[in-house]
Amino acid sequence: MKKRCRITDLGSFVVDLMSYAPRLPTAGETVKGGPFRAGPGGKGSNQAIAARKCGADVTMITKLGQDVFADFAWNVYQQYGINTDYVYTDKTTGTGTALIIVEQDSAQNTIVVTPGACGNITHAEIDGAKNKIVHSDIFLTQLEINMDAIRYGLKIAFENHVRTILNPAPVQSVSDEIYKMISVITPNETEAALLSGISTDTPEGVRAACRFFRKKGVSAVIVTLGKRGSYISSDEFEGMIGIVDAGNSIDTTGAGDAFNGGLAVALAEGKGIQEAAAFGAAVSGIEVTRTGTTPAMPQREEVDRLYNRFVAESKKLKDRP
Repeated sequence: MKKRCRITDLGSFVVDLMSYAPRLPTAGETVKGGPFRAGPGGKGSNQAIAARKCGADVTMITKLGQDVFADFAWNVYQQYGINTDYVYTDKTTGTGTALIIVEQDSAQNTIVVTPGACGNITHAEIDGAKNKIVHSDIFLTQLEINMDAIRYGLKIAFENHVRTILNPAPVQSVSDEIYKMISVITPNETEAALLSGISTDTPEGVRAACRFFRKKGVSAVIVTLGKRGSYISSDEFEGMIGIVDAGNSIDTTGAGDAFNGGLAVALAEGKGIQEAAAFGAAVSGIEVTRTGTTPAMPQREEVDRLYNRFVAESKKLKDRP
């Protein structure tokens, strides 16, 4: 029987306002779009749902406005059984939003996020959830909320020896103080380049960027490389994990969130960093074959089938470059 793991996610909730278009517009251009839909989103919330659907007990720390958009959060958290004891309400700022355009043929997207209420999380609100944080297997956070809240949440987790994951997106400057409190950092190649100042266009560049993070005090680095898989740098393992392919990609929105939610679950269950990255890639691999974010996150049974097939079909979890 799999260990029932506990994950606390300090992060964003926003409502995704998503439109599909034949191509992404250039500056000043209007493009006639296809289907439109609104639904629950935000990096923190997406990752929490991904982890929950993979079997974890998940507590969400976030903040909503007093508006109709907040109902999207309450409804989806109730649907999936997310602990909402620390989902707070802001009486002056509205619930966050994300404006998303997806290019129909390539599945690529552009996103503009307005954090709204979840950009106003206070230390006192995080203190309210301290007992949950310190008894978690994993503390997971991103950069879509206010930085002082991220720093404070990481400090509580770090000082109580809770393993931490930072997904540094949307990318912004990260202090040396924060780096020292991160167990695993999960940038994509663009984020790794911007944070490190090192081009990640080549394998050597990716390795050099990983060394940058390790020298800052991060225990393990996983750079996600899209269709090329991911690169891991840690004391436990150094090398590539190939793509875990579930079929044709039709919408890459939420792919990174799916990866991080799955990674958190796998690490909490005791998998090694290499196996955990492959498990996260299986979650992401399935998610991109579907449209949307929250509804596209796969169930545990689906992930296990794909992950086990990936392991059985090759030595990808054994070979090192």
